[in-house]
Amino acid sequence: MEKEFKLRENAEFLTISQLLKMEGIAYSGGMVRSFLEENEVTVNGEIELRRGRKLYPNDIIVIDELTITIVGA
Repeated sequence: MEKEFKLRENAEFLTISQLLKMEGIAYSGGMVRSFLEENEVTVNGEIELRRGRKLYPNDIIVIDELTITIVGA
């Protein structure tokens, strides 16, 4: 499944933690940490374990069968 995530107006970036919470994948920072440790999440083809990783327009995040592309406001 592919989808786009649109940044809020005036937002330069969001963190992977914010994205996972907004997408309903995790509900707290602790859940995000556990999710990243237990699941393969890639950003632009590289495995990501940091919940504070900043995501910018054109970044591509893959979680299992879900692909999310970050787009500007």
